[in-house]
Amino acid sequence: MRIEVLVDVKTTLGEGPLWDVEEQRLYWIDSFGCRVFRCTADGREVRAWDVPEKIGSMALRRDGGAVLSLASGFHFLDFKTGETQLIVDPEPDKPHNRLNDGKVDRRGRFIAGSMDTQEAGPNGALYRLDPDLSLHRIDEGIVVSNGPCWSPDDKTFYFSDTWSKEIWAYDYDIETGTLANRRTFSKEGILPGGGTDGSTVDAEGFLWNAQVYVGLLCRYAPDGRLDRVIEMPVKKVTSMNFGGPNLDILYVTSMAQPPLPRFPGDGVLRGSLFAIHDLGVTGVAEPRFAG
Repeated sequence: MRIEVLVDVKTTLGEGPLWDVEEQRLYWIDSFGCRVFRCTADGREVRAWDVPEKIGSMALRRDGGAVLSLASGFHFLDFKTGETQLIVDPEPDKPHNRLNDGKVDRRGRFIAGSMDTQEAGPNGALYRLDPDLSLHRIDEGIVVSNGPCWSPDDKTFYFSDTWSKEIWAYDYDIETGTLANRRTFSKEGILPGGGTDGSTVDAEGFLWNAQVYVGLLCRYAPDGRLDRVIEMPVKKVTSMNFGGPNLDILYVTSMAQPPLPRFPGDGVLRGSLFAIHDLGVTGVAEPRFAG
């Protein structure tokens, strides 16, 4: 196994690495720096787009451009013009919330959750944006929404509320996009001071989760058993996604500056985008939003 710094742009809050198999390009975001980045598999041709608000996540669209979860709601981004367009604000009555982590299922729906910006109370919810742009609330009572992803057979949806110290699993109906039977998938190996952040699932059906503030990447078997732990060179790791031509490189984001003063700092590598090679594991291609 080899860990390298792929791109050092010192993202204030790096998040959401997304490898696109069609373009063979890697996207990631700076949530607090309000930017979307793109580069090649080996970190060249770095390009950035500014967005008008804090950004929680993004997904590419089948017809071009991207769908974003910004602080004030779901938006489209036109890569050619750099302009954003509001789709819907799911929480106009909650000015202290913002949208956070999100991903697309294999029917082209975008699922993203909201969070309390002070990370203090269960004021957030989980939303599904369908290809016809209708919005559906599918769970609630969440402090910090993170880590949405699916098992390779589409039957299980994984999600975590960062400070619950747990990763959850739901039964997922891929035909309707509905959730049922929320339960604890795993709480094994989650260290004091750390929280469950971004996740991805590999081709073997194992779930990978970033433990923010303690610098660990944890791989869990489909039965919730802790299978593997990787210690990163920074503490504030945030999310990961498999990519590269063979989907065998694990890209990992980090933050340069914590959102609240109680969280630890990092050294010179803070905010870097990392690439991990030679894991002996491959990922699953991420779908595009169908709307």
